[in-house]
Amino acid sequence: MRRNSIMKTLLVFQIFVSAAFGWRVFHLGKFWGPKTPVQPASSFPDLWFDQKLDHFDPTNSETWKQRYFVNDNYYEKGGPVFLMIGGEGKADPIWMEQGMWVEYAKQFKALCFQVEHRFYGKSHPTKDMSVKNLVYLSSEQALADLSFFIRSMNKKYSLSKRVQWVTFGGSYPGSLSAWMRLKYPHLVHAAVSASGPLLAVADFSEYMRVVRDSLATHSEECVTSVQEANRQLDILLRHRIGQQKVDKLFNLCDTVVDVSKNDISNLYENLAGNFAGVVQYNKDNRLFEGAKDANITIDVVCDVMTNSSIGSAITRYAAVNDLLLKTYEQKCLDYKYDNMIKGYQNVSWDSSTAAGGRQWMYQTCTEFGFYQTSTQPTQPFGNQFPLDFFIQQCSDIYGPRYNKELLSSGILRTNVMYGALQVEVNRVVFVHGSIDPWHALGITKSDNNDAPAIYINGTAHCANMYPESSADPPQLTAARHSITGLLAQWLQPSSRSVRFRPM
Repeated sequence: MRRNSIMKTLLVFQIFVSAAFGWRVFHLGKFWGPKTPVQPASSFPDLWFDQKLDHFDPTNSETWKQRYFVNDNYYEKGGPVFLMIGGEGKADPIWMEQGMWVEYAKQFKALCFQVEHRFYGKSHPTKDMSVKNLVYLSSEQALADLSFFIRSMNKKYSLSKRVQWVTFGGSYPGSLSAWMRLKYPHLVHAAVSASGPLLAVADFSEYMRVVRDSLATHSEECVTSVQEANRQLDILLRHRIGQQKVDKLFNLCDTVVDVSKNDISNLYENLAGNFAGVVQYNKDNRLFEGAKDANITIDVVCDVMTNSSIGSAITRYAAVNDLLLKTYEQKCLDYKYDNMIKGYQNVSWDSSTAAGGRQWMYQTCTEFGFYQTSTQPTQPFGNQFPLDFFIQQCSDIYGPRYNKELLSSGILRTNVMYGALQVEVNRVVFVHGSIDPWHALGITKSDNNDAPAIYINGTAHCANMYPESSADPPQLTAARHSITGLLAQWLQPSSRSVRFRPM
């Protein structure tokens, strides 16, 4: 691609947002950036459910208000009930009328609910997010929330004792969807689990390896250029003149001269995150929910990285960073470790990290790990953000108790409770895309006809959940048809084991 064409591409993505946003858009494998507000055509008001604070302490009678939405437009008496599980962010009513689960609901005449996860969105079980209150934030409590919700809705809507509930979720809610079927099979009849990581692991080094492989779908030259850019960055950071050049190249908010080791680690991880975020959501049809970066794909960033007319490899690396900064109208790149920690230490519901950052970080420190480190030898982003860098964040944000030992015991507990990749379930379909780095912690192959896996070549995170598009590859369309077929089999009056034919 010629230089003027590249610069035109960069200008296209200088999208202006109406409100300022904090410095970190993509962190811990999650998108925390702003979206353009999109209102559904129909009105789906906030509804509230009286939920128990602690499901596992019978002496604790405290309750709180949990938010949910309902859509009964497609429901016919005797039909199933579909439950979209909320995750590490606010529940969005646009999903009550769009997304593939809605198309399934139309076909199967289902009643639809979406339940917001405790401690996210407007669902505030406690007065703040202090550490003493975050002890009530866990996947185990979230699953129990859903079980009590199901029992209550069965009564409220006078549903038959034989009603069939189907859970849906993507990413962390994809895990919850499978785990609901595992833990509450008497309440949940079937589950669709999209891009759900089932194996908790501290050092998720494979994440960056998949990012590398996904960039290589454009060209090996792209990967080599990213690797060379990080090598050049290593050299520049060794001396003051080079450090000052880095300040300008990457439009840093603060100089990188004489900064801490954690600052350097944070800089490297931030720059790697530019590519990881693009890869994770590559070509996903997210525009319907207001995503601002949906058109920034692997092809876009790799076209920049392979265009030598822009300059050296590090200059191209900086151009990608500039593209992401401008997309979210960030004036500069705040890489300072202490600034990040102070943001996550804010316990107020009015803070910027209350959008999900502080809460999800807590869950990673206590249950999952999932840290996308630089320890995988073939990834191209250097070696400056090892596991210890992330464990240090746990201690600095929540206190010294949140250390490697606590993380290790939490991960062991999670895998024991849910079975990791050996989870024993039926009537669950596991869906993953080859481009999505999270597939490395999920079930992509299965010999169990009652719990099949669908692995979609060339698609990214939760691709099967989004509305259909004329640009969808045929294998994605085929995967959605397979899910429809499974639901048709599982929602038979006397649903038993099914024979699943791989795509």
